[in-house]
Amino acid sequence: MTEEIKVEVSSGNVFADLGLPNPEEMLVKAELASKIGEIIAARNLTQMDAAEILGIDQPKVSALIRGRLTGFSTERLFRFLNALGSDVEISVKPKPESRTAAITTVIEN
Repeated sequence: MTEEIKVEVSSGNVFADLGLPNPEEMLVKAELASKIGEIIAARNLTQMDAAEILGIDQPKVSALIRGRLTGFSTERLFRFLNALGSDVEISVKPKPESRTAAITTVIEN
């Protein structure tokens, strides 16, 4: 006998799907932290090297790379991206009429 597994379609935001507070902010921070981690890896930086560039200690770099983002504001993550040599561009535009709510996203060029 097999048990039927219920599958639910994602909204595109795992934090919203889990019913967590401020899901859009959490998703944006996770995407920014992921990009920071990608840059650190692409540049073959150690956590100590990254810490020096970002102006934080190594344990905070470890937390950032592991997605433990408590204490990291979006503005702080923007500054980290700048320190790593990436421009951060913010664009504000009307939402499409086809969507009921406006959203915040991170788009990589």
